[in-house]
Amino acid sequence: MNFTRWSARLPGTQRRAAARTDTTLSPDRRGDGSVPAARAEQLTDEAPPVPAVDDLPVRDVLDRVPALVALVHGPDHRLAYVNDAYVTAFGKHDLGEPARAALPELDELGLFPLLDQVQRSGRPRTLKSRKAPDGRSYTFTCTPVTEGDSDGGRGVLVFATDVTDHAEAAARLRASEGRQRETAVTLQRSLLPQELEEPDDLRVAATYHPGGTEAAVGGDWYDVITLGGGRTALVIGDVMGRGVRAAAVMGQLRTAVRAYARLDLPPHEVLQLLDGLAIEIDANQIATCVYAIHDPNEGRLVYASAGHLPILVRDENGTVQRADEPTGPPLGTGGWMHASGSIALTPGSTAVLYTDGLVERRNEDLDEGIAALERALSGATGSPQVVCDRLVRSAGVTPDHDDDVAVLVLQHPARKGAQAELFRNAALELLGGVEAAPRARAFASGVLTSWRFPTELHDLGVLATSELVANSLQHGTPPMRLRLRRTDRRLIVEVTDGDDHLPRRRRAEPADESGRGIAIVATIASNWGSRRTPGGGKAVWCEFLLPRP
Repeated sequence: MNFTRWSARLPGTQRRAAARTDTTLSPDRRGDGSVPAARAEQLTDEAPPVPAVDDLPVRDVLDRVPALVALVHGPDHRLAYVNDAYVTAFGKHDLGEPARAALPELDELGLFPLLDQVQRSGRPRTLKSRKAPDGRSYTFTCTPVTEGDSDGGRGVLVFATDVTDHAEAAARLRASEGRQRETAVTLQRSLLPQELEEPDDLRVAATYHPGGTEAAVGGDWYDVITLGGGRTALVIGDVMGRGVRAAAVMGQLRTAVRAYARLDLPPHEVLQLLDGLAIEIDANQIATCVYAIHDPNEGRLVYASAGHLPILVRDENGTVQRADEPTGPPLGTGGWMHASGSIALTPGSTAVLYTDGLVERRNEDLDEGIAALERALSGATGSPQVVCDRLVRSAGVTPDHDDDVAVLVLQHPARKGAQAELFRNAALELLGGVEAAPRARAFASGVLTSWRFPTELHDLGVLATSELVANSLQHGTPPMRLRLRRTDRRLIVEVTDGDDHLPRRRRAEPADESGRGIAIVATIASNWGSRRTPGGGKAVWCEFLLPRP
């Protein structure tokens, strides 16, 4: 091999030769007497001429290069040369042998297809950071070299740079990022409900999929909150941003939602409180949220939305409705009065609450993603968990998905036969004055007897009815109504009236003639509470757990 001829093609050779020609002064340009003779002799003695690149022995230069250099030649890549660094790394090699036999380390690295490509195209190619059999990482650059015009004169110069330190630093960085992501995912999952509450009248399921390994975890969350009296609150939200900070803000908002839910406020009032809290938590971070309440007596889902995607409801015939309005701005923006809306959730219906990771794609319109979810929901049957899984699969969510996904599915089962006997309702309008109290007790006694409750539970239910009705007659205003409801787990007694002052439990003094009704109810019942009703007025309720069969 003629290394001298190939060395002229090395990068920078021709440029340095031209520069050397330009800086060499001819005798004519010097002129007579322009430089004193003594000065010229001094310069000649101290600055001997620098040898040109063409004058340097190429083999000696390549042998001293710290990078690994190998030269292969011909269509079968016969080994023509390896430098000392290459020998130190991989041992001695037999020159003239095909590279597959002479350079097995390149075969292990999968470099031969690259050599073929470089030889065919005549263009250099680079393979970044491959770990070699010696345990170190190298970046390989394959450059074509030619001698003559025939294919037999074509060769490839393999130049390998040791990038072990960079590769190890990158590996440490990836490991650090992986630990941070794992911490964020762990925090995120710990802040989500470990087990969903199970309402009497609904069947619920939820799933959460963090973004792929290249995406930091987000602030998606969901929750199911039993409010008592047969009512259930459902919430789903998404904190803008990613990482531990977003997960921490999510945890604070979720905790606040559970606290506000205990006040049994309308959905828009809950969002109003959350909006102010979000500003206090972090004025630079916003969140979207939907808060909904299901009341089995009304057969509707009452909701309020703060910039979140619409709830989808599929009826028992497969028709899907979208709860588009009303929708306010996200939490944390302030200055907006939220409003509540409602959508039917009759027996046999399925509702889906979700975050944008399920329907949003970079190259598609958001409405197209929601429409695709509607089509998937229209054909999704089975349990809530089955529906949840089907929707996630239909949206193409994989472990490498670039955004977090949270989905909450709830069903209002259509019960028939023996199952329907476990869910009964009875109501009585409380008309007249004080005579309404004995009528209410007689009505409650007859209903509880027909429902075949044990004697002790029957008597407790009649006593609770008497106290709640008496309290309403004394402190409330018409219209008044008594409602008895049983589920497969509890008996619920509820009295509504037109006055919006909520009762509170207080300690009655021995001489007081009143003030003991709510205290008695709180003592004998498993749970009790009160709330304001949307049309004005209030509802006071209590519930008793049924004995397990």
